[in-house]
Amino acid sequence: MADSNDETLKEDSKPPGLDFICSFFNAQTIEPLESNLLQVKRQNVVVRVETNLEVCRQLFEKFSPKKTLFELWGFRYAFYLGYKNQPVFLIFEKAGEPLGLLPLWYEKDKDELRWFGSWWQEGNTFWFKDKSIIPLVFSLFEQKVLLNALSMGVKTARRLGLTSDDPKFLLSLEQYPSLDSFLCRFNRKKKYNLNRDRRIILSKNPKTIFNRFEDIERLFELSIKRFENKDLSAFVQEQRKQTFREIIRQKGEYEIRTVTTEINSEVVGVDLIALHRGVYYALNGAYDIEKHPGLGNYTNLLLIQDAIDLGMKAVDFLEVSYGWKEDWFKPIPLFQFNKIEPKAS
Repeated sequence: MADSNDETLKEDSKPPGLDFICSFFNAQTIEPLESNLLQVKRQNVVVRVETNLEVCRQLFEKFSPKKTLFELWGFRYAFYLGYKNQPVFLIFEKAGEPLGLLPLWYEKDKDELRWFGSWWQEGNTFWFKDKSIIPLVFSLFEQKVLLNALSMGVKTARRLGLTSDDPKFLLSLEQYPSLDSFLCRFNRKKKYNLNRDRRIILSKNPKTIFNRFEDIERLFELSIKRFENKDLSAFVQEQRKQTFREIIRQKGEYEIRTVTTEINSEVVGVDLIALHRGVYYALNGAYDIEKHPGLGNYTNLLLIQDAIDLGMKAVDFLEVSYGWKEDWFKPIPLFQFNKIEPKAS
């Protein structure tokens, strides 16, 4: 990870003041005290607002459980380097003792508070020593806040009044320790179609190259081309490209792996993978399916086999189905606290 004293850790603009931050809060439940402190009404709890990036890094390292890829500073920091949104970390304290941390940032173009690292972060949990503080968090915000992709039990989410978010999709390799055992979960027709696609691509003598990291640029190109006549690829944004370049550069606490497919010496598919604590995270992939139909199915099976070969416990295919994941994997429910008003059509 980059040195904490690096110039990139310095904010590009003046941090928002407390009066501005208070505009997001419910005045009936919280009020400003002094400097960067707010008092939760009728509670012996104060909220300290921190916007200095280096201090935020230290807080993140202190409170994060670091169980998943999305709980690692290096991964979140890559998104900061891509988008440069202002950190707004909320530290909950009682009698001078820290109770927990809510790591957010301010997205100026939307005028909203979201997770530090954007909505892209998944399986989010609350980093609180005292879990009774969690309902209090939701009472504080009045508007323009999105805490998405929350991981918790369905009953707890309902009790807290949260709404459903897009589910995520995880494949347990302890349940399916081989590719054949995984394929057996499909009905006869689906299994035949997957094997057919794999045979078609294999007949073209594809070459698989691992860890040629410069192929991330080809991933961008393939994605932009794939969606040019539909919803635009996120990689038309330079910020998103830079973020994914930084995901590779910031590796350390997590490992990075690229999987490239060549046919006739042409790169026709690229996947970016992260590895952390036995989980194989399929972060993004793009393929020339117009020229090579079936390449998507072939590659998904290739990634599962790669994860098995590496001794991984699970493959995380992330949130949002995109019209195919629900046919392959069992969805895992996620929830959201959404105080963002729908945009007028």
